[in-house]
Amino acid sequence: MIELDDVHLTLTSPAGPVTILRGIDFVVEPRTTVSIVGPSGSGKSSLLSIIGGIERATSGRVVVCGCDLGALDEDGLALFRRRHVGILFQAFHLVPSMTAIENVALPMELARRPDAMARAAALLEEVGLAHRLEHYPAQLSGGEQQRVALARALANEPDLLLADEPTGNLDAATAREVVDLLFGVRARHGTTLVLVTHDPRLAARCARRVVMEEGRLVEAVITEVPSAPTDHATAEA
Repeated sequence: MIELDDVHLTLTSPAGPVTILRGIDFVVEPRTTVSIVGPSGSGKSSLLSIIGGIERATSGRVVVCGCDLGALDEDGLALFRRRHVGILFQAFHLVPSMTAIENVALPMELARRPDAMARAAALLEEVGLAHRLEHYPAQLSGGEQQRVALARALANEPDLLLADEPTGNLDAATAREVVDLLFGVRARHGTTLVLVTHDPRLAARCARRVVMEEGRLVEAVITEVPSAPTDHATAEA
């Protein structure tokens, strides 16, 4: 599913080159769940961006869903993301001028799926928003917006779901609901999940936890995933 071999990332800045990732080796098997934790600035989100084909590695080999991302041009990367990857952001990134159903249908319409609106409605029903199809993002709560974003991330039936601090903008009670929904929907769809979080209890919901420090993976932990959600699974305030 994911194979990273000696991946480095160096970005330019007014002060000169900035090294973000330093020799990452990382393998993720299909249909599993992995959390990436570590201090701010350790490279977690950059690693997620490289896995998702949003950022290019400076050096090293990146193979995701059987695709060698280093061999793809920008059009090829866009097609790779459309076919294989769903992304869930902390800030939702919904289109404000589109309704919930239009936001979810958008990636399917770009992929020219004839059933885009019908599938969008079904996905919104799956995340508990069948009654909010025609509402705009500004008319939805934070939790509802993240549910729309989750439905959109699953729109093209991705093999891989990437989540970057998916509960970071939510209160604790809403975060619990969204986390339970995220793991439930992922399990039903059989999607591989890689998430970045500062919350150790959310990280522990994954089958595997990896720790990043200063651009390196320094620890990998197999965790015991609860058979049912606990009342203590909260998000970062």
